[in-house]
Amino acid sequence: MNDKPKTKRPPKRWKRVVKWTLGTIFVALILWGFIAYWTSTNDCGHTAAPANPMKAVVYCDYGVDNLKLEDVEKPTPADDQLLVRVRAASVNPYDWHFVEGTPYVMRAMGVGLRKPKDTHLGVDFAGTVEAVGKNVTQFKPGDEVFGGRGGAFAQYICPRATRAVALKPANVSFEEAASVNIAGITALQALRDKGKVQPGQKVLINGASGGVGTFAVQIAKSLGAGVTGVCSTRNVDLVKSLGADHVIDYTKEDFTKSSERYDVMLDNVGNRSLSECSKVLTPNGKYVLIGGGGANEQGFLGGLGKALWAMVFSKFVNQQMGMMMADANQKDLTVLADMMQSGKVKPVIDRTYKSLGEIPDAIRYLKEGHARGKVVIAVE
Repeated sequence: MNDKPKTKRPPKRWKRVVKWTLGTIFVALILWGFIAYWTSTNDCGHTAAPANPMKAVVYCDYGVDNLKLEDVEKPTPADDQLLVRVRAASVNPYDWHFVEGTPYVMRAMGVGLRKPKDTHLGVDFAGTVEAVGKNVTQFKPGDEVFGGRGGAFAQYICPRATRAVALKPANVSFEEAASVNIAGITALQALRDKGKVQPGQKVLINGASGGVGTFAVQIAKSLGAGVTGVCSTRNVDLVKSLGADHVIDYTKEDFTKSSERYDVMLDNVGNRSLSECSKVLTPNGKYVLIGGGGANEQGFLGGLGKALWAMVFSKFVNQQMGMMMADANQKDLTVLADMMQSGKVKPVIDRTYKSLGEIPDAIRYLKEGHARGKVVIAVE
């Protein structure tokens, strides 16, 4: 006779409840995705002809081939804004991320599943103040300024006076100043704030000849660090001229197999594994990820995938490993302006395109991944 107590099994009704609940959630997610996709639209074709037109680059659908130069309404500054006549703008990987809607997770996070919700492009600018709002006291008409504002691929923009805008140094051209905002602030905050670079430390910059890299080499030197830059053969002399103490040509030498150890590694490329990068750091070194693959390597998560993995990986090592996103602000733009005024930092410009209509070509060139420094547009 078997006296073992019988194992109680959950009532069948609970199984049905769980099954139907999960099924309902699954169907709801599919339905949400379907609705979000087809309601993801923009105002293209639904706006009246501008009463006070200006030229601006817009895109109604994803893809660089869908960029158009059109007449849009010229903005009017609010009480806390400036009206800036844009003299130059620059393109960044940030821009082609929005143009292509990649990595695709961006679309689900509010950029627009089917079409871009915000049809205006560009961030970095430099120009002349034409008017100010009634509450603005730190700027006046005629001031030459630079900074960051959405929709900068246009003849006019209206940045807030207390946000990412600062006076342009007199010894810097509009084209040079327009190259600073995203790349310069990213390099500054990655080294000073995330990497906490101190005088005498060793810094490795992977991708030293690109937009962020050329600023990073100079800023790291100004912080008193010994700098090693990694780049291709054709850019070795450029990186040396920016002040790098050592330059590694990645076509001839693998920096991850070197016996040298660094206190901070700034990774603008993201082309090596975290374990390889960890090996070139000191026991308490810091790894700061900026880049995350080229334009054709984004997929669903793009660089965010490596950033998430870095958060996990850092739990198993003493080194600090993670990704950083720049915070554009007036204070740091002023710091960079002072560096340019004193000659500690000089923007590096690869190409200058001559009009807003050439922005598609500028973005295509940047997407190739071989730009030396920044790609700039002179605004007619």
